[in-house]
Amino acid sequence: MIAIVDYNMGNLASVKNAFAKLGKDTVVESNSAKFQEYDKLILPGVGAFGDAMEHLRERDMINAIKEFAASGKPMLGICLGMQLLFESSQEFGSHEGLGLIKGSVVAFNEAAFSETLKVPHMGWNRMFTKEHPLFEGLDAEHYLYFVHSYHVVCDDKADIIGTTNYGYDFTSAVAHKNIMGIQPHPEKSHKNGLAILNNFINL
Repeated sequence: MIAIVDYNMGNLASVKNAFAKLGKDTVVESNSAKFQEYDKLILPGVGAFGDAMEHLRERDMINAIKEFAASGKPMLGICLGMQLLFESSQEFGSHEGLGLIKGSVVAFNEAAFSETLKVPHMGWNRMFTKEHPLFEGLDAEHYLYFVHSYHVVCDDKADIIGTTNYGYDFTSAVAHKNIMGIQPHPEKSHKNGLAILNNFINL
């Protein structure tokens, strides 16, 4: 069984509906004491990093998520949920993250853009992927739906399994042992997004 973490910072219904299209039941779980009962965990997220961490803290979820990650069972962060996996973020100040993957979250460097681009990065864009079970059966590059103003920077390049170009190349998918994250929204990415979620089901 797959649990979708409910900390009042994610489009939970859309994620649940995407799994339902694949014939997979999920549980929207707000009780952190039950996390370990599940086989897999989804950490979604929409909004600001600092607010998200505060919501997790208020709901006593931080240690429970870390304990689940340490269990070796598959865990997937989506959009802001992926960013929360990292050590820190510069979004609206300096904030400590879950620290499950070494690295930080930074704003897009608009000064480095060689063309007129707007932040947030919003809409369809390609993700160039490395070989990983999450992308099994997909082409080396495929279009997915993005909405974000910040992106992750990994300390260890080996944790990077997907990149996207928006002004410059940035990390759009990560994996460290059993912990995975994708910046785009698979629940909004039609066929390609459903294929990624299906691969997560089959891990």
